[in-house]
Amino acid sequence: MSHCPSDWKSDRLKDLAAINADSLPADTDPDYEFDYLEISNVDYHGIVDPKAIERLHYEDAPSRARRRVANNCTVISSVRPNLQAVAFANNGRKDFICSTGFNVVQPAEHKLSPKFAYYALISEGARQYFESTAKGVGYPAVDDKDFDSFLVPLPPPPEQQRIAAYLGASCAAIDAAVAAKRRQLETLDSLRVSIIHRAVTKSLNSDAPRRASGGEWFGEIPQHWHCEHLKRFTTRIQAGMTPPTNTPEYYEDGTVPWFAPGSFDGDIDLREPRKLINELARRDGELRIFPAGTVFLVGIGATIGKIGLVSVEASCNQQLVGIVCGHRMHSRYLAYQFKIYEDVIPRIATATTLPVFDQVKTGYLRTLQPPREEQKAICDFLDTKLAESKQIGAGIETQIATLTDYRKSLIHECVTGQRRVKEADLNHVKAHV
Repeated sequence: MSHCPSDWKSDRLKDLAAINADSLPADTDPDYEFDYLEISNVDYHGIVDPKAIERLHYEDAPSRARRRVANNCTVISSVRPNLQAVAFANNGRKDFICSTGFNVVQPAEHKLSPKFAYYALISEGARQYFESTAKGVGYPAVDDKDFDSFLVPLPPPPEQQRIAAYLGASCAAIDAAVAAKRRQLETLDSLRVSIIHRAVTKSLNSDAPRRASGGEWFGEIPQHWHCEHLKRFTTRIQAGMTPPTNTPEYYEDGTVPWFAPGSFDGDIDLREPRKLINELARRDGELRIFPAGTVFLVGIGATIGKIGLVSVEASCNQQLVGIVCGHRMHSRYLAYQFKIYEDVIPRIATATTLPVFDQVKTGYLRTLQPPREEQKAICDFLDTKLAESKQIGAGIETQIATLTDYRKSLIHECVTGQRRVKEADLNHVKAHV
């Protein structure tokens, strides 16, 4: 921790709290029933979703479900500092069991305010300490000795309580502001989807005569547009392939972009290939090359239906279907149009262990075809509108990041005494929450 005010003390956590004091014994009745909290359901804000806490019998519970958490101002903190999972258990829930991936901290309240302990454990100083003392490769963890030895700053008890109350009110206000910003992003995303859908199905001319499209997902379309199967507008619809990984030369000094589902980030353009493949794989027939302007559709897996467009010659793995447009279809317009299918394809894909939508089914997707010049005008309109939307979204994301950073710095400054919290400060923040 940073240097604290001269009138503050500090002490090891183990001298201020009982740590992991109560666990389920090995001979627990197999029918014993309890609420179980897994570490994946906690982040640095606390319990993510109380509804996700499972009701289990001991015989059905994972072996890590051992540590008892009493609902009386207990703090649980992940042993893995990279997870930043810390929660304050005093929310009306009865006692529960948590994973051994947590340390359970029960402060001695005459020495350490439980809520102050919570803020001390999520502060930047605590994060730095736990990261520096964690041991292990891959999934480093803080051992009991180092966790017990964490040095907690100790203002006088009344000041601890005042700081905890001030941070509680301040963080609640910050969290509410962040939540409002995230709702703005959701609204912006919905608006973006609506703009795309209207432009690619209704044209930019609201007065154009309309007719039924014959396609379930399009509704009415301009009377002069065509609606046919995708294969009528393409020269090639084909899945990609993965060069054999037992030939390392294919993956060294690569120059050919190779895309996979992880390359899709929601934008219309694909810019981040998963790998660059050596030309040797192309010469050996172990790589399928698609021309610039190919539309890639995710046809297998959790992100099935996602659409992206490449601006350069590229390749892809077998989870993607490459769509090469003919002279009647502008590839960028097709990519924008198929954004409509991102929500449709997951519902109509073959139900197997992994959802599948192959190249044959892709070819039979109903597809709209305005005149080429109208396709181009729609793309120019959408490029401009989505660039504006992206700029607005980036501004909101920056505001969220600023609020999040302020929250972290506020906690750190208060629990280390860099910012002294007076009664007037507490009254002021309460009055404005």
